Amino acid sequence: MTDIEIPYKEERGWKYRILEILPGALSWFMLALPLILSLINVTFASIFILAYLLIFFARSVGVNIRAFQGYNIMQKHRKLPWADMLQELQQGEVLDPDVKRPKWHMDNVKRHHDTPELIRPEDVIHVIMVATYNESREVLEPTIQSIVASDYDMKKVILVLAYEERGGEEVAKQAEALIADYQQTFKFAWAVKHPADLPGEIRGKGGNITYAGKILKKHLEEEGINPEHVLVTTLDADNRPDPKYLSALSYMYCLVPDPTHVSIQPISMYTNNIWDAPAPMRVIATGNTFFNIVLSLRPHMLRNFSAHAQSMASLIQTNFWSTRTIVEDGHQFWRSYFRFEGDYRVIPLYVPIYQDAVLADGYIKTFKAQFIQLRRWTYGASDIAYVITKGWLTPNKVPRLDLIPKTWRLIEGHVTWAVGPIISLTAGFIPAFFHSDSYTANTLPIIVSNIQTVALVGLSASLFVCFKTLPPKPARYRHHRSLFMLLQWVYLPVTTIVFNSFAALNSQTRLMFGRYLDKFDVTEKAVKTEEGDTISRDTKE
Repeated sequence: MTDIEIPYKEERGWKYRILEILPGALSWFMLALPLILSLINVTFASIFILAYLLIFFARSVGVNIRAFQGYNIMQKHRKLPWADMLQELQQGEVLDPDVKRPKWHMDNVKRHHDTPELIRPEDVIHVIMVATYNESREVLEPTIQSIVASDYDMKKVILVLAYEERGGEEVAKQAEALIADYQQTFKFAWAVKHPADLPGEIRGKGGNITYAGKILKKHLEEEGINPEHVLVTTLDADNRPDPKYLSALSYMYCLVPDPTHVSIQPISMYTNNIWDAPAPMRVIATGNTFFNIVLSLRPHMLRNFSAHAQSMASLIQTNFWSTRTIVEDGHQFWRSYFRFEGDYRVIPLYVPIYQDAVLADGYIKTFKAQFIQLRRWTYGASDIAYVITKGWLTPNKVPRLDLIPKTWRLIEGHVTWAVGPIISLTAGFIPAFFHSDSYTANTLPIIVSNIQTVALVGLSASLFVCFKTLPPKPARYRHHRSLFMLLQWVYLPVTTIVFNSFAALNSQTRLMFGRYLDKFDVTEKAVKTEEGDTISRDTKE
């Protein structure tokens, strides 16, 4: 397939518009279905609602089990000596016979030694591309420091600070100052200014990192560096890799048989400032961490998300990231999938990259920023029209047996994101409202309540992951802050509906009426000092 670009608004014909309407239409229909069925037949309505809840409950049980499994795997991988294991991979043997290593590592060492076409660890060069708009130095510098603190040779790491001209002169000076302070640490370090309002681009992260990627490509060509040996990790301003991330990433990359057709996805954990964020935002952040841990155990459902790594050779073949959508991370999966005719996959890496929970200067700004962030994420529903058009309405060689479940999961996932919590919490009471004399209708809320009560037991998995993944409590907080970390979960029904479901419905309804999100609304990043003061770009200006 030669054309993998999402069409401009003026290029979208009636077929594409119908497909854009599809997710919103399905979501609103699903919300209306309990009401419609209740008006037609109370038994049909009760069967539908009960079946939906039981499916939702069964999924919840599976998710909770996987949460424990995922957490245990992540903890084991975080403790592994990845730098030593990478060295052993390079040498082709484990030199110390007394050292304990996982059996899979021993198998990998032998396989890597016996397969000369695999990339050698000594050849790998990492590019860390940090995208910034107007974040303060207090947000950006800890990200760079976390990279420097890696157990990896920084002389094999290139730092690219991709900043926006629209951020203003202060942002430009800040970027250049940071590069001046840290450029001697890395193999190379550049600050790349993305010009404002380039033709054909929406205001988004995709345009910024794509522009920086093309500049990087020129530098690599001048240095004679093989793009297949270059692994690019994109970070937001607040993303801080685990110290073992680069070593573990190199290890994984050197074992991939066809690295051009692969991206590697670490676990995003929203714990940097979890103690500072308001309680509803802590619940949402913990839920996102929980979901990412679970998703790491389901490689068939993994997609590029937030911070991820992809080879430079692969990026060149996809012309880097999309400059036409605000969801460039998830969309990059589909661009790569269609570019390589279905021969593309995402591999989980059980080493985290730590990110911020939403925190702005003040509660109102924080709540607004949280909704805007989730609306941006849920705008991934825009990929449904793209996938069906490229996969089913355009000639291609993508295997249909692979495309069918991927298309279904994409549609079902976004519809469930929008309607699942609302139906689960409210649908059980609708039949009784219309049929107050019906035994079936009046019994349904009791059954639903019992199912929900049992489901609450599963919340223990979320609580377990929450407390086990918490960073140390800052000294500025007293012991009762830990108690609030437990009590905060009373917000779960509210945050799930108000932020997740409503954000998804907002995105899908916008698509229905052609009110596209054509500007990346940057989530305000604020930090708290040890004294408890909040610092944001707004408060500094």
